[in-house]
Amino acid sequence: MTVEEPTSEGQHNIPMEGEDITPKKDGGVLKLVKTEGTGTELPMTGDKVFVHYVGTLLDGTPFDSSRDRGERFSFELGKGQVIKAWDIGVASMKLGELCQFICKPEYAYGSAGSPPKIPPNATLVFQVELFEFRGEDVTENEDGGIIRRIITKGEGYSKPNEGAAVEVTVEGTYEGRVFDQREMKFEIGDGEGLGLPNGVEKAMLAMEQGEESLFIIKPKYGFGNTGNAGYGIPGGASLQYKIKLTAFEKAKESWEMNTPEKIEQSSIVKEKGTQYFKEGKYKQATVQYKRIVTWLESESALGEEDEQKAKALRLAAHLNLAMCYLKIQEAAQALENCDKALLLDESSEKALFRRGEALVAMKEFDGAREDFQQVIQLYPANKAAKAQLGLCQKHIRDQREKDKRLYANMFQKFAERDAKKEVENVKVDSKEAVGEMDVENGSQG
Repeated sequence: MTVEEPTSEGQHNIPMEGEDITPKKDGGVLKLVKTEGTGTELPMTGDKVFVHYVGTLLDGTPFDSSRDRGERFSFELGKGQVIKAWDIGVASMKLGELCQFICKPEYAYGSAGSPPKIPPNATLVFQVELFEFRGEDVTENEDGGIIRRIITKGEGYSKPNEGAAVEVTVEGTYEGRVFDQREMKFEIGDGEGLGLPNGVEKAMLAMEQGEESLFIIKPKYGFGNTGNAGYGIPGGASLQYKIKLTAFEKAKESWEMNTPEKIEQSSIVKEKGTQYFKEGKYKQATVQYKRIVTWLESESALGEEDEQKAKALRLAAHLNLAMCYLKIQEAAQALENCDKALLLDESSEKALFRRGEALVAMKEFDGAREDFQQVIQLYPANKAAKAQLGLCQKHIRDQREKDKRLYANMFQKFAERDAKKEVENVKVDSKEAVGEMDVENGSQG
């Protein structure tokens, strides 16, 4: 049905036509497709969408246009970054679609309007074209490693944290094949031992209770370059996980615990981390040891007994983190934790030794040699340090020999180049001398 009402100036409003796409079916957003889009996929909540739009009042008076600015407009769908009509309308569009939305005030700017261009209680008309949409990047560094597409939005604003007890349903697929499908209850940080890649747990940290989302997980956050033989996943595979977060209970944050609780919990997770380490689950172990650091590193004004306990736990956490990072070949992280351990105990045998190992892995043999020498000086019975010192000295000697040969060859090349230039210069001088003689001889003839 088409209705036209005259304006106060005698002009006619834009026809109120289109399909009612509001969930309540109250006529608040009418959609009229001008140009059909392609495919069947629609944008999902949380997707970043890119559009062009032209906005007018119902009488045709323009008030805003991205086309006039020559720049596409982007926003995250369903996050309340735009008026309600847009969150509803753009979610109904296909790629390349051009359509018209007629938006009643309660789905636009309401009784307040948006002065000076949009009056109170204004019905608005938008011509919108959808050019692109893509999932939300939920990685800390936004490196594109974990992309979320929200199927069903969750409730509230609270999200799980490290150590939270979660109740989830997961479905993992690779190239259309379901390889993992189950309901699970576990603590975030324990997932690797249950056959979940690291990216799945990171994904859960971004979810709200009741949310169901599809996550595209790149190899770095999946099963890496080794793959997973048990699931039939090759190395370097990108995965898809559909996850529903049914319920969760957050682990206590540092500010929620008093000092005795922090020390007690730190002792518990230290043992948990050690068990993971013994099982070769080094990444899971790091999660536990990091919790100790988070809980205790800012504690101050402790009694003598608590101070000693907290210091011992922090020292153990940094030493164990260093060992874990050495095992997973992240030498820079190992080095950082050794430095922190040495701030707590400057003569720590393990910290000095492991820092030496980290420096060897980074090919910084001079620094490593100093650390191993210090270990031997403080702990003469440490045979491993003596062996490592010998290896460092060999590396340093080999490097010096290599440098000597390199410089010798370099100087030889310079000498040969200079000699060649000298010969060429002599040849040029000889030719010029002969030429001059010819001229002289000619003039005499």
